[in-house]
Amino acid sequence: MSSNPRKLLPALGLLALAGCGFTPLYGQSGSGGVAQQLDSVAVGNIPERPGQMLRESLETQLHTAGAPDRELYSLAVTYTIGTASIGVQQDTASTRNRLTATANWVLSPIGGGAPLATGTATTENAANVVDQQYFALTLETATVNQQLADTIAAQITSQVAAYFDTHPGA
Repeated sequence: MSSNPRKLLPALGLLALAGCGFTPLYGQSGSGGVAQQLDSVAVGNIPERPGQMLRESLETQLHTAGAPDRELYSLAVTYTIGTASIGVQQDTASTRNRLTATANWVLSPIGGGAPLATGTATTENAANVVDQQYFALTLETATVNQQLADTIAAQITSQVAAYFDTHPGA
């Protein structure tokens, strides 16, 4: 009977992680765990349609158990999307746009008080604009805006989760 060393590698990796004190970021630790603290974050309104998309994505990623039972923290976000033409033809027509999304966020306790944490999230995406009809261009822009919102929301969620992981009693 022979054993395959490749089958043992994942088990050895898990043992090494357990030995070094690794715990998942969203796992239970300290006072209720990061996931429960993320569930108690209220996301403020963000203006414009891209802001609404970001808010929906943040709520989905923060509130994994559905709507929070009680809100202890307020997350305020300012969100901007800049556009730059990166594919310019000789007649100055743009064939591709680069969209850069930036979000600055502040986590505060509900009811006032000093901010607990602040951060910035940024990402880029691009959209083709060559010979597209209005409907196709609008659909592509909406898709790119949703991708930007999802990526920014994931970054903000990770940053807030890291704050809660390092400040379990916050």
